[in-house]
Formats: sequence, C-alpha cells, structure tokens
Amino acid sequence: MNQQTPPLTHKKRLLNIFSGSVGNLVEYFDWAIYAAFALYFAPAFFPEGDQTAQLLNNAAVFAVGFIFRPLGGWLLGSMADRKGRKSALLLSVSLMCLGSLIIACTPGYAIIGGWAPALLLFARMLQGFSIGGEYGSSATYLSEMAHHKRRGYYSSFQYVTIVLGQLLALVLLMVLQKWLLTSAELHQWGWRIPFIIGGLLAVIAMALRGNMAETTAFVEQHTFSSRNAHLRELLKYPKELLTVVALTAGGTVSYYTFTVYMQKFLVNTTGFSKDDATTISAIALLVFMVIQPLYGLLSDFVGRRFMLIAFGAGATLFTVPILTQLSQPQSMASALVWYICALLIISGYSSVNAIVKAELFPVHIRALGVGLPYALTVALFGGTAEYLALWLKSTGHPEWFAYYVSGCAALALVVSLGMKETKEVSRLD
Repeated sequence: MNQQTPPLTHKKRLLNIFSGSVGNLVEYFDWAIYAAFALYFAPAFFPEGDQTAQLLNNAAVFAVGFIFRPLGGWLLGSMADRKGRKSALLLSVSLMCLGSLIIACTPGYAIIGGWAPALLLFARMLQGFSIGGEYGSSATYLSEMAHHKRRGYYSSFQYVTIVLGQLLALVLLMVLQKWLLTSAELHQWGWRIPFIIGGLLAVIAMALRGNMAETTAFVEQHTFSSRNAHLRELLKYPKELLTVVALTAGGTVSYYTFTVYMQKFLVNTTGFSKDDATTISAIALLVFMVIQPLYGLLSDFVGRRFMLIAFGAGATLFTVPILTQLSQPQSMASALVWYICALLIISGYSSVNAIVKAELFPVHIRALGVGLPYALTVALFGGTAEYLALWLKSTGHPEWFAYYVSGCAALALVVSLGMKETKEVSRLD
C-alpha cells in the first residue's frame, strides 16, 4: 500500500530552507576567500620569484577548481538523485570544509618544498568538486522544499547566499587589512585565518544539514519508482539540457563580468583606487543581494519566462552602453549608479535561475539535470570571462568584450522567447 510522507509544517519547512541556505553560504564563502586572499598566500606556496609569476601559478590552481566543477556536478548530482538531496549536500559541504582546512594547515614551500603547491592543488580540486555538486543539489533542494506558491521567492535565496559569501570574504579581508593585522602579518600567517574560519563554519553547516529533512518529492519517487539517475537517462532530455546551457551561458557571463571582474575593471579601466573600487563593489553587491528575493517573489506572480526575457533583452541592449559609461572617469556615486543598473538587469536571471532549471526536469534526474550542464557551462563561460576581458584589453580592443557579453545575453534571450512558462508546466508538480 502506498503511503505519502507527512506534510511539513511551515516552521519546519523554513528551518530546512534556512539550513540548506546557510550551507550554501558557507560553500561560497570558502570558495571566494581563495581569490580574495591570493595576493597574501601565493608567496607561501610557490618558489621565490616575482609576484606576477606567483600569482599566475596561483591563478592556474584557481582554474583547476573550475575544471573539477563539472565532475562534481555529475557525481554529486547523481548521488542527490539516487541517495537523496540531503546526502549530497552533506558530502558537498564536508569536502569544502576539508579543502579549506588543508589550505589553512599546509606548511609553506620553504618548509616542505613541492608538497606545498601539490597540497594546495589537491585542496582546490576538492573545493571545485564540492562547489560543482553544491549548485544542482541545493537548487533542487530549495525548489522542492519551498511551498509551490512561493518557489520563486524561496529558491532565490540561493543567489542571496552566493553573493553574501562573496561579500563576507571581502569584508573579512578589509577587517584584517585595516584593523587587525599589518601587511607583514597577513603575508606571514594572517592569510590562514579565513581558511580556518571557513573550515569551522563548514562544520556548523554540516551539523545544520545533518538535521534537515529529505524532500517529499525525492522520498516518494525513491519509494515508488525504480528509475535511476545516470547520463543515459539525462540525454533523454536534450531540449531541457540545451535550455540550461543557453540560459547559463548568458547569465553567467553577465554575472561574472559585473561581480568578479568589475572590481578590477574599475581600477584598470575607469581609474579608481583599489580602496574606492572595493567600496563601490561592496555596496553594489549588497544591493544585488537584497533584491534577489524581491525579484524571486515577483516571478511567482508574473512567471519565470517574463523575468528571463527581461534579463535577456536588458543585457543585450544595455551591456555595451553601461560598460562604456563605466569606462569613463567619473565620481564614485556615478559609477555606483551604473553598476547597480547592470545588477538590476542581471537579477532577472540570477533570482530565478535555480527554480527555472529545477522546473525543467523530473524528480529522478533533477539534481543531475540542473547541476551537470550548469557546471560545464560555468567552467567554459564563467571561468574564462575575466581572462578574456583582460586579454582583449591587452590587445587594444576592450570594447569587444562588451559585445561578447551582449551576444551571450542575446542567446539567452532567444531561448527564453522560445520556451514555455516553466511555472505553468513545472515538473516539480
């Protein structure tokens, strides 16, 4: 006799969403502190030489993290569909914790020689694998756990925690730089502090996730169906896969341009000091974080497709003008306004990207369907965005990058115009 799982109370549902979101926050904090503190710990892991060579070696290790994201999206996504969302999320945050603690505790090159960069590389492989599996599993968990009338609102908290993780890494760096440690102390041992904090926060996230309930959708599918998650099964959904790839390509290039790369753009192109560029970026990202739930809630009324079309059209038409304006010498207030305008457009994608992808796939293949194509596309487009922008600037054609971003957004626009409203045909139901 078939038995349904008991319905969750509103309080329990919110607690599960909170636990999942906190874990996601810790994951992205641990991921972001590597880039934020690279200037300080690069000399410890690589042979003595000029700073540029050390940073290039460090950047290569950073790139390896992106390479391992698709592997995590595949294996952890399959695990989430076979063993449960909770199991995959627990393993994901555990691997992130281990990676951070390895970096925090590894002696420098001067002490253990080549083992230092080797352990750094191994730790970053673990973290790349972890973050690759985190996205699909957490997007699926939040979407399935949310009440069906507010799925857009609750799933938007995935990007709230992603951006908050970046912000907290930036804030911690500013606090250590300005108030707690000297530059020499940061170079000698202070850079280990954020990795220790990240590892300890991951332990707390593991405890919270250990008490999460499994989603009703997974429990019922796992009980009453024998269909398993594997690549052959995923290939039965080519339209859905291509939709995820196209939307992610447009969204992730815009996202990385106006979050990760923008701080460097404001220094190298606009001419702001590093401190002013950091301040502008921090304020803009704070606004970006706050508006995610508002956009997510709006999508519950007007639909996901409307939000995606608004993003695609806005990013296609206005990316070039906004980047052109931001490249001109101006006041901090003026740059902040243009920056926020860009983030308002991007929020049309970021606020609904988790829910719209989760609604495309049936429950037995959902985490893998969301996670793997997303991770592959982010590795190809997001991981290369900053490098491409800097390379085009070095060739004397920085404006070409703006057209590239606009073109990727146009691809997302075309797909959005041709897709059905996922809110109305959601496979979550």
